[in-house]
Amino acid sequence: MRVVLAEDSTLLREGLIRLLADEGHQVVAATADAEQLVIAVEQHRPDVVVTDVRMPPTNTDDGLRAALEIRRRWPDIAVLVLSQYVERRYAAKLLADRSEGVGYVLKDRVAQVEDFLDALDRVAAGSTALDPEVVRQLMSATSHTDPLGRLTPRERDVLHHMAQGHTNAAIAARLHVSQSAIEKHVNTIFDKLDLTHTTGYSRRILAILRYLGT
Repeated sequence: MRVVLAEDSTLLREGLIRLLADEGHQVVAATADAEQLVIAVEQHRPDVVVTDVRMPPTNTDDGLRAALEIRRRWPDIAVLVLSQYVERRYAAKLLADRSEGVGYVLKDRVAQVEDFLDALDRVAAGSTALDPEVVRQLMSATSHTDPLGRLTPRERDVLHHMAQGHTNAAIAARLHVSQSAIEKHVNTIFDKLDLTHTTGYSRRILAILRYLGT
């Protein structure tokens, strides 16, 4: 796939370029600045963007704001956001409009090469990829709220995997149960979150957003 990369750490940026090239991907542009990221995307129209959250010029949330602009202007381009820490509001902002083709992973995940590449592939394919640690902390932050508090431990486990972007089949494999069992859990989750009468795939997105506390 064709990738535009934005990371202000030279060491990490060069490492990612090498990693992606070794996996057969083409890094068509690499920048250390969020403003240059948007320019590079406009010029190259890549398949996926990988960007840090905190970048120049202000070193606050420039990378995230660039990612949101990219998703608004070029909705077909997938975006994988890297962050040093779990920042709940950033994950929520990325998913607020739609969850397809977007990911939020911690930089530590880059060291787990297979996990990072799996997240990249899922995002490029139009799915959602959330770092397990991001999901864990979001779960902890919302565990006291209703109606999430109505979910059983197994249902919360299923929703946890849904929030990472896994399909029902993938969740079944991870939890070592049948796909029909997962489908029943998912339908129960929709019911307990008052999403039963919402039609289509949007129920899954809405369930994830409820889970994230948005």
